[in-house]
Amino acid sequence: MRLTVLGCSGSVPGPDSPASGYLVEADGARLVVDLGNGALGPLQRQVGLDGLAELDGVVLSHLHPDHCMDLCGLYVALRYGVTSPRRIPVYGPVGTGARMAAAYGKEPQPGLSGEFDFLPFPAGTFRVGPFDVRVTPVPHPVPAYAIRVTHDGRSLVYSGDTAPSDALVELADGADLLLCEAAYGDGDDNPPGVHLTGRQAGEHAAAAGVRRLVVTHVPPWGDPQRAVASAGAVFDGPVELASPDGWWEV
Repeated sequence: MRLTVLGCSGSVPGPDSPASGYLVEADGARLVVDLGNGALGPLQRQVGLDGLAELDGVVLSHLHPDHCMDLCGLYVALRYGVTSPRRIPVYGPVGTGARMAAAYGKEPQPGLSGEFDFLPFPAGTFRVGPFDVRVTPVPHPVPAYAIRVTHDGRSLVYSGDTAPSDALVELADGADLLLCEAAYGDGDDNPPGVHLTGRQAGEHAAAAGVRRLVVTHVPPWGDPQRAVASAGAVFDGPVELASPDGWWEV
């Protein structure tokens, strides 16, 4: 698999990066994981305008705007800009279709269903194109999920937004790459139950025994290098920082 960062700024788009969005590719298939504010532009740069109609699916970790709002823009592109041969499946928390319809100013029915097939997360593993996907709830102020994507024996795990979570450790067990948020600064007076620090991201990676950690979702007012250093102090494997257009082979 190839993981490409479309955007990685935490909480809001930053001066140098859109908000959260990631593209996973394998065997010609393309899966979008989160599509926050500004991420649709880099997605077009990666796949082309016509390529938007050929996406195998979208998976949304939760419904905060910095993780889902550019789905409205994708809807516009599919409805008016390119011709899609089918509705693109969009997996997310219960109520995703109604929430995105409201964000666009439409009634829940038909909402955005002409272009998207909104599907709540099923129990267990589900298939999107050639990818096996599994999710688990994680603590956050709204319903939120960590996501594991597996293809050809390789796995990457995305934390989404989460506070410290045993469920994330379990989901990430033995993964080849953990893409983990680190929105909070270590030692700061951080509210509980919302986000991880860099050190906590490293602790989760160590507990899960992952091969590589990529730190993401640092907000514009945060210190990304501090987050990476804090993670590296407790995780012995490679620790890298997500950046726009950055990519990894998994």
